[in-house]
Amino acid sequence: MKAFLLASAAALALGGCTTMANTGTQTETAAAAAPASAAPAQAAPTAPNNILLADWTGPYEGVPPWDQVKPELFGEAFQFAIDERRREVNAIVNNSEAPTFQNTVEAYERAGERLGRVNAVFGVMTSNVTNPAYQALEREWQPKLSAASDEIVLDPKFFARIKAVYEARETAGLDAKQQRLVTRLYESFVRRGANLNPEQKQQLSAYNQQLASLFATFSEKVLADESTYLQAKEAEMKGVPQDVKNAAAAAAKAQNMPAAAYAIKNTRSAVEPVLTFADNRALRERVFRAFANRGDNGGASDTNRTIAQIVKLRADRAKLLGFANHAEWRMQDTMAKSPAKGMDLMMRVWPAAVARVKEEVRDMQALASKSGGKVTIEPWDYRYYMEKVRKERYNLSQDEIKPYFELSNMINGMFWAAGQLYDLDFKENTGAVPVFEADVRTFEVRDRKTGDVVGLFYMDNYAREGKRSGAWATSYRSRSGFMGDKIVLSSNNNNFTKPGPGEPVLISLNDAETLFHEFGHGLHSLLSNVYYPSFLGTPRDFVEYPSQVNENWLLTREVLDKFARHYKTGQPIPQALIGKIKKSETFNQGFATVEYLSSALVDMMLHTDPNGVVDADRFEREALAKLGMPREMVMRHRLPQFNHLFSSDAYSAGYYSYLWSETMDADTWAAFEEAGSPWHKPTAERFRTTLLATGNETDRAEAYRAFRGRDPDVNALLKRRGFPTGR
Repeated sequence: MKAFLLASAAALALGGCTTMANTGTQTETAAAAAPASAAPAQAAPTAPNNILLADWTGPYEGVPPWDQVKPELFGEAFQFAIDERRREVNAIVNNSEAPTFQNTVEAYERAGERLGRVNAVFGVMTSNVTNPAYQALEREWQPKLSAASDEIVLDPKFFARIKAVYEARETAGLDAKQQRLVTRLYESFVRRGANLNPEQKQQLSAYNQQLASLFATFSEKVLADESTYLQAKEAEMKGVPQDVKNAAAAAAKAQNMPAAAYAIKNTRSAVEPVLTFADNRALRERVFRAFANRGDNGGASDTNRTIAQIVKLRADRAKLLGFANHAEWRMQDTMAKSPAKGMDLMMRVWPAAVARVKEEVRDMQALASKSGGKVTIEPWDYRYYMEKVRKERYNLSQDEIKPYFELSNMINGMFWAAGQLYDLDFKENTGAVPVFEADVRTFEVRDRKTGDVVGLFYMDNYAREGKRSGAWATSYRSRSGFMGDKIVLSSNNNNFTKPGPGEPVLISLNDAETLFHEFGHGLHSLLSNVYYPSFLGTPRDFVEYPSQVNENWLLTREVLDKFARHYKTGQPIPQALIGKIKKSETFNQGFATVEYLSSALVDMMLHTDPNGVVDADRFEREALAKLGMPREMVMRHRLPQFNHLFSSDAYSAGYYSYLWSETMDADTWAAFEEAGSPWHKPTAERFRTTLLATGNETDRAEAYRAFRGRDPDVNALLKRRGFPTGR
């Protein structure tokens, strides 16, 4: 049973994501089979005639039946699959033979396959195409799924068998990977309460069920605010690029607004171009305030009370489990191991980032003053004047870049790079398999060396009603030698603005980086090749590492020359423009770093409070004041809309992981530079076999040392961002 417990159906795989990596958190995939030596039992009930309970059929070892999924099918499917997993685990518990690795640990790896499939489909529907029916199902079933997982972890008889195998692990003839599997399983159960007394276990399960319900509530409220639109007039949209205006006009038409209106959806992909280019300051302020105050408007979608309940329950749960605070509990199974180490890394970077922001604001203020008028830089001005400074300093504008960054070309570029590095071929086969939305594209993935099909890759690129914001990756099925699964079903999910009819999809440099980032998660999934399913999941602060490394290939000369082509003329991006992009690589790094790092620091500060009593707005203000947050900025994710933290436990006390991963990423890219080329095949092969293919079969810090010959050097990260290094 991958990751030992059933993950939340809406578990985040956020990456720059709003990187919700699932990227990293994948639903379990284990086959349903009782051990051969189990005591005789009555025949298992036959599954109802419900497509969600059927084995996946069709090509690629079976694919999800997206075209037949309906919300009314899930209640029956969840209940049957939970009951089936209960029977499978009970068969292990009631086995009359002494506990062994085979009849306990391996048997548990097989348990819950059907539930894993149902949950994988449910997670996609609630993240990508949700509606009131799915939201009601989330509210009902997330607590039930949590209780079903707790039932397994807190079963004293089952834990006794696991403990017996754990205590005999060094004398039972197990190899290193099997010993690691046993150890991780045992430690996971202990962390999750297996050693508590009956009353404490009952309280723990109550906490977990309450949290599951609150997570669903939080997601629903944020989505409600992100589903709203601001209306703008033609005059207000002066300065906004034509492709952005065309998309906003199409959205206005879809929302039945007046003919001359523009509709700006309250999501990042729609808001940021307006904040960057709109000359109308009043419009920028109106758009900024709506976006920054998602979840914080005092109405039905306000999340502050929900946050307070979540934080208090987390603190109480940590205390019950014997930990000082939620962060201490969450970080036990990470590379950092403790909040102190995560904070130490962040605070090594924070002062330099704040100092750089002050320099950036000084430059913007000077330009604003020179342009006339009495403008004091406010948060809704930052992106606008930042773009003006970029244009003045480098003769470069984001709007100058976008015509060369057409989405389909960029997708082809990332596929080409994967072929050069890892010998993967991607061939579009949209229409060959069912999809959950008409705009989803699919690609068959083959290994060039063997010719074998190794995966099927789904791409859901556009924002729409019912889809949560951000970008994330998921896997519907992962490769496992033990389970006999060879063909990976992997997906990327983005929120690019869908253009009007016949219009090209032109994306910003930042959007292109997001595209390559999420594809890094997809590559990690496609290249992973472990034996036991539980080794597929990696520590939270490793999850973002493969995706952040993959961003580096976007601006390589080869990718730009071949795929950054003007959407009208087909001409390659001029070398002079590439030169300007390269020269400006460290531009605005103060803003980018502080925007992210303030969110990560507040997350850690929030979850190291042992009492968990919090007024989210006040806590945020006071925490940022302690940090010396520049007044001209806000956090990338303010607490009232921080899905990473409050739609599941996935990134709680874990948002620091992007910086932790980027430290390894920058140092990994340095390895390619030292080898003389970003396409150095021996380095790419070592990266693949040592770090990507191995999942969590070995300690990730040891795996990194095996790849690089040492621990990662934080100076590589500081150098990349243009900050002073320690040497």
